[in-house]
Amino acid sequence: MFYAILGEDRAGSLADRLAARPAHLERLRVLQEEGRLLLAGPCPAIDSPDPGPAGFSGSLIVAEFASLDAARDWADADPYVAAGVYATVSVKPFKKVLPA
Repeated sequence: MFYAILGEDRAGSLADRLAARPAHLERLRVLQEEGRLLLAGPCPAIDSPDPGPAGFSGSLIVAEFASLDAARDWADADPYVAAGVYATVSVKPFKKVLPA
């Protein structure tokens, strides 16, 4: 089943986000190579694809896991969590409807 993982950045976390980004992306590449990643990306803090120093307000990942607990465990081990980038992380089951 798919799960939506939404991380909400803490204020002033851009430098920590940039430092942890390579390790964060590597974990996502593993999911992609396994065919389990539906989508992933950051949420710019302003209405721009390149927010510059405004940074990001969070990230959204939708990926396939064996269970809600497995998705939570994966999210809890994210480098952005370890680096203190995320103030909160929520994990919810996700049902893909479109595109079919």
